[in-house]
Amino acid sequence: MENRTILFFDKGAIDEFVARAHSASRRRLNLNLHPDLSDPIQRFLNAGDPGSYVRPHRHVAQRWELFAVLRGRIDVLLFSDDGTVTHRLALHEGDGVSEIRGASWHSLSFMVPGSVAIEVKPGPYDAQTDKEFAAWAPREDERAAAACEKFLATATVGERWRASSAS
Repeated sequence: MENRTILFFDKGAIDEFVARAHSASRRRLNLNLHPDLSDPIQRFLNAGDPGSYVRPHRHVAQRWELFAVLRGRIDVLLFSDDGTVTHRLALHEGDGVSEIRGASWHSLSFMVPGSVAIEVKPGPYDAQTDKEFAAWAPREDERAAAACEKFLATATVGERWRASSAS
């Protein structure tokens, strides 16, 4: 709910947002809390379900991301340059906060239906420069994306995505 001085999301508003994310083609949805993309601090809710593919990516060194789970469970994965998983952090509702440093290859895996996180990162947002996608990970529109999403859901430290894994 919004008025002129405060943004407030109660359980009903978050339930409605989760329902919209569930029916989205990507099985996830962002809800910007900042007034516009030029805001110097970007903050938004991110809701999703298992099966939603978040292509591994990184931001420039000065662009960190602060991430906390409000509902459900979302795993944060970090990777080396070749796609080897270097860290896997399971974040449950109220578990804590993860800060992903800029220039770190990372992805998210929604582990429980209706999971919701809040993310905060420096702005302004520019779609052309916001992130660099990992060349070793398939694009969302590629057939291998579903296999990569399944890999991300179960990958452990030391495992590496290989396009041949999708066959």
